This record gives sequence, C-alpha cells and structure tokens, in this order.
Amino acid sequence: MLKKLKKNGNKGFTLVELIVVLVILAILAALLIPALTGYIDKAKQKQIIAETRQAVMAAQTLVDEAYAKKDLDGVTEGTDTDVLGTSGPVQISKDDIAALAEVTADNITSVKVTVEKAGATGTNSKLFKVVISELVYTKAPLKCTYNVDADPDKNEEKYTVEPSS
Repeated sequence: MLKKLKKNGNKGFTLVELIVVLVILAILAALLIPALTGYIDKAKQKQIIAETRQAVMAAQTLVDEAYAKKDLDGVTEGTDTDVLGTSGPVQISKDDIAALAEVTADNITSVKVTVEKAGATGTNSKLFKVVISELVYTKAPLKCTYNVDADPDKNEEKYTVEPSS
C-alpha cells in the first residue's frame, strides 16, 4: 500500500491519522490546563501575601517613627486603633505606607495598631510598644488580612487570603 502512495505522488496524512493526533492533543490539554491554573492561583496568592508583608513592614516603620516623635502620656494600654483615621496614638497616611512599601495606596483598606506597656507590669513606665495588629490589603480578586496572634508568648504573624467581596 505504501508503494502505491509513493507511485501516485500522494503525500500527507490520512484523515484518521489527523483525528488521532487531535484527540491526543485534546486529552493532554484537558489534563494540563487545570494544573496550570492551580499554579497561577497559588502565584497570585503568594504575590498578595508578599505585597501585604511589604505594607505591614512599611506601616510598622512609619508607626515607630511617629511614636518616637509623640508623647503618649494619655494612651491606655491594649487599645486597638485604626491609624488611618483621625484619632489614636499615632496617625499615618495610606499614601505614606504605599510609597514606602512600593504598592498602590488604594489597595490598603485598614491598618490597626495595638499599644502595650513595654516596661514590667505594675511599674510607672511611660514606655509603650506600638505594634501593627491588623492590616487589610485588597487587590482584586483577593483580600489578604494580616493579624498578630493575641498571645504575646507566641508572637505569631498570620496572613489570611480570601476572595474580595
């Protein structure tokens, strides 16, 4: 049969051969596409966590600078305050955080600080520790929330990624 094809000058593939190749390619694509989209989703989650981490570090730096310049005599220990608002122990702007973290200011939703006494319990120390306790960073279609564990012995950071609403 091959000799007949060569003698007639017909070159190429038969319809059956082409269909078999297309079916094999379709099966491979069906197996690979879900795996690739999983990698893309994981990469997006890691990206938003990295950007949130940058924003947290920038906010902590700015809060530390603002705290160093301000007298906190009237501050009570254990208060959670949104530092982007108009009241609280220290005030910083989203634009300052975004500029330092090299992220977009509109993505920073909220930043909260916790004020704790830095000295020994029961002392009259005026030293406080101002810590970023929560930062919410939204970059469509995801929202990442940074929280510090309430237990001071653990001192764990937690980044939670979920779909933004």
